[in-house]
Amino acid sequence: MKVCIVGASGKLGRYMVQHALDRGYEVVGVCREKSVGKLDEFKDKMTILPGSTNDRELIKKAVEGCDGVLTVLVPWGIQQYSSGTAQAVLDFAKQDARLIFSCGWHITRDGKDAYSTFFKIMLSVFGSIGRLFRAVELDDQVEACDRIFKSDTKWTVVRGSDLEEGESQGLPVWSHHVQDPILESNKTRRIDFALFMVDAMVKDDLIQEAPAIVGCQTPSALKHGS
Repeated sequence: MKVCIVGASGKLGRYMVQHALDRGYEVVGVCREKSVGKLDEFKDKMTILPGSTNDRELIKKAVEGCDGVLTVLVPWGIQQYSSGTAQAVLDFAKQDARLIFSCGWHITRDGKDAYSTFFKIMLSVFGSIGRLFRAVELDDQVEACDRIFKSDTKWTVVRGSDLEEGESQGLPVWSHHVQDPILESNKTRRIDFALFMVDAMVKDDLIQEAPAIVGCQTPSALKHGS
């Protein structure tokens, strides 16, 4: 299997690269030019294409012939970075490719997710500060996911809880809405978030789903998991 990882040099991206290589996949990675050095440990095992992930020509080249595309939707700057990246992947990936996107719990597909008052306040404050300093554009990540949800491609949008470092605990569990009891612990190891992303490429039950995930060894997962 040939896969493209868009945003390969970030913490999540590097974990995805490792998981994909461990499965014997041929890997193409896209990352910003200044971050290429972060992939030095993999440089002899993958193809690295430097540039902005919302560069349409770069994405077109990167996803050519790929069976799966794993995309980290990063809400950088006030430049439609997330939506530009998502649209390029949707436009140029081959028709039957599995398209897996990452985002946070603030994304809702059907409007039925319920969030705490604290979460909504923090989201509003963070979004306002990000816009003020032209550093983060959360609304554009929402726009990116809206475009994905309307697509007829084989997409999955993985919504992650709060991430932490640490050794793998195994494949996270998931549910449809963030207020579901199994997700109460709100913690996932970053290495396992990446594992879920890579594993989703071979899970037909996740096609056109927006799973919200949590670590499989968290108290809520152990209590409410089947």
